[in-house]
Amino acid sequence: MSLTLTIDFSDEDLERFTGQIEAAKKDAEGKSNEEIVAAATVLLEKAQQGNPPIFVKQRLPALGTLIAMLRDEAWALSDEDSLRVRAALNYLAAPIDIIPDDIPVFGFLDDAVMIELCARKLSHEIEAYDDFCEFREREAERRGLKPETVGRADWLQGRRDELQERMHRRRGRESGRGFGQGYGSSSGYGSPVSRYTDNSWRPGPFKFR
Repeated sequence: MSLTLTIDFSDEDLERFTGQIEAAKKDAEGKSNEEIVAAATVLLEKAQQGNPPIFVKQRLPALGTLIAMLRDEAWALSDEDSLRVRAALNYLAAPIDIIPDDIPVFGFLDDAVMIELCARKLSHEIEAYDDFCEFREREAERRGLKPETVGRADWLQGRRDELQERMHRRRGRESGRGFGQGYGSSSGYGSPVSRYTDNSWRPGPFKFR
């Protein structure tokens, strides 16, 4: 027998979340990518080893994607874009748990909710990076290469610049709108899990199935 739970967030709840992300952004300014990635990887590893429920497992690839964005030499985010991702990871990796992680089944429930909210806030970044990874893998295969050996190849630059410009443009259109606006099916997040299961190669310590 399965159990379905619905969690409703008010505008006030989402504003509080946005404020916490901004605080995490300021804190992240004093940390290196390596520090933040290491802390987020620990969270990811603990969640995977804990055999969490499906609701949590479905959201772990989103956390892995955010980590990969900072580790991916070819994606080459600007300092400003990198800080947005670092802020989300810094927030997720903070050692503050509403539900202790060692509680069976429910231990990572709050982490999964926070991953979902962060992923929605960074939806355009995730969508652009997913498209970049798909392009890299497809084009590398066409050239007889393995995507993990490509690095900052010249033939990737044009597509990367195009996707990052699209990311900026879409994000700019939503500036000033309430959190959560614009995340319907047209952006690929009407069914969020569908965008979290991309299987193309990206740098990271885990493979998701």
